[in-house]
Formats: sequence, C-alpha cells, structure tokens
Amino acid sequence: MPPLDHLQVFNALNASPHTRLELSAQLGDGLAAALWSNRDDARDYQAPSHHTLSCYIADGTGTFRRQRPSDRGAPDKLCVMPAGHESNWVINGSIRLAHLYISEEQFALGCTRLLDREPRELQLREATFLDDPQQARRFRQLIGLDWAEPAERLLASSLAHAIIDHAVLNQVGLRQGLKLKGGLAPHQRRQLLDFIEANLEQPLTLEELALRCNLSAYHFARMFRASFGLPPHQYLLARRLHRACQLLRMGALPLGEVALSCGFASASHFSNRFRQALGATPGAYRAAFSC
Repeated sequence: MPPLDHLQVFNALNASPHTRLELSAQLGDGLAAALWSNRDDARDYQAPSHHTLSCYIADGTGTFRRQRPSDRGAPDKLCVMPAGHESNWVINGSIRLAHLYISEEQFALGCTRLLDREPRELQLREATFLDDPQQARRFRQLIGLDWAEPAERLLASSLAHAIIDHAVLNQVGLRQGLKLKGGLAPHQRRQLLDFIEANLEQPLTLEELALRCNLSAYHFARMFRASFGLPPHQYLLARRLHRACQLLRMGALPLGEVALSCGFASASHFSNRFRQALGATPGAYRAAFSC
C-alpha cells in the first residue's frame, strides 16, 4: 500500500478545509485506515486505484450522493467504493466516518483464497448505505483501538482483514461481458495452488512452478500475473506470511520453527520479511494476540 498521502480518496478528503483527520495508520498487508470528521462539504472521488470501505460512525443523515439525493446516510451505514469508480458526495450537517483503504493486490489475494476464482473475473460491487451490523461492529471495534500503539495496531490489522474477507464474500460479483485472454487454465491454476499450499516450507523457485505448468519461467510469470493479479514471488510470500500468522496465533512454536515451516531460510530472514509486511516482528505479533 502506498503512503496515505498517495491514496486518492484520502487526499480528496484531506484537501477539504471542512474536514478533520482524527486518526490514520498504515496497517500493513496493503491496508490503511482513517477516521474523519466533516461538515457542510462536497467531495468527489475520481476513479481511485484502491478500494475504499466506509462506515458512518455518527451523524451523516444529511449526506447523500449527488446522483441520488433521496438516499441519505445514518450511523452504522456502510459504503463500498471500488477502485476505478467515480462518486460524488454532498455533506449537509456533520458526519463522522471511518475509512478502510485496500490495495488491488490484497483484494486479489482475497478473491483467490476465499472464492478460488481469478481476481480479473470478479469485481467489488459498489454499494451505498448498506445495512450490515456485523461489519459496522467491526468498524467500531477498529476505531476503538489505539493505532499508534504497536500491539493494538496489529489487532487493528487483524480486524481490517476480517472486514475485507466479509466484503469479498458478500460484495463481490462476476464482471459482466468479460472475455478473458491469457492466464493459466483453470486446472493449472487449481493444481498450482494446491501444490504451493502443500509445499510452503520448501524453497520453491519460479522455474519449479513453471515446470508444473509446462511453461517457460518467463511465460509462466506473465500467465500467473494475469490469473492472480500479482507476480508469483509476491503471491508466495503472502501465503507464507498468512501461514506464519496462523502459527503465531495458535501457540508457542519457536520462531525458528515457524520460519522453517513457512519456507523462510532463517529466523532473521523471516523476521525481516514479517516486519516489512506487517510493521512488527513475529514476536510482537504473537504477544499482541496472547494478551
């Protein structure tokens, strides 16, 4: 995830003299969050390169989309603003709302992991003023955490992942009229995913993965990215870190064993990669979830 000031929706709100940024944080794994207050304003979001999920925390009864003036917001209402979509908003009165920003790569991983579909086949459906008590409760838990405190930021990241997973399972649909070109065949994709999951502890190479699909390494890398929305090494690292998080939350397996179980060459290599992705060491992550 780029820095917050590189995110279009964040910048559009932050540029307004009527808006106050209460909280913001990078949560790692292509996620960021912000808590805003605003009043008597108008904001336009022009085809952002990231997805945005929002939840109205307080007020918002005078907020509406310019094209739909009869539909008004309210506390606990949710909005889904997909990447690439334009939306125009009018805020009459006051509003307090939380935003969760999601990279295209993190969305792609969710589609692959939860739906076993190619991300390019799917789209996050735009929605305005949804009622979803479970999601609203998660957002309220999210903003109740101290994002400046490392352990609570890790808990916030876990909550953010739960919010994304829920959205992928409930707000994703097939792209209409899509004609897929390139990419791996469905049986290749399925066999490859199964092989990766069964061998995460092994030092898998691009050439080895390509051989399983009877492709050159160069052609395989292009086909993989077309199907999965990210390059092979990034997908493999994400799956290893996902397994590491599961093992760290489950118990007291020594960090060196966690590293080897997830295919990292050493505990130090594991720690460096983990910190880069999640903003904390594996030990700090375990401690945050053992409290």
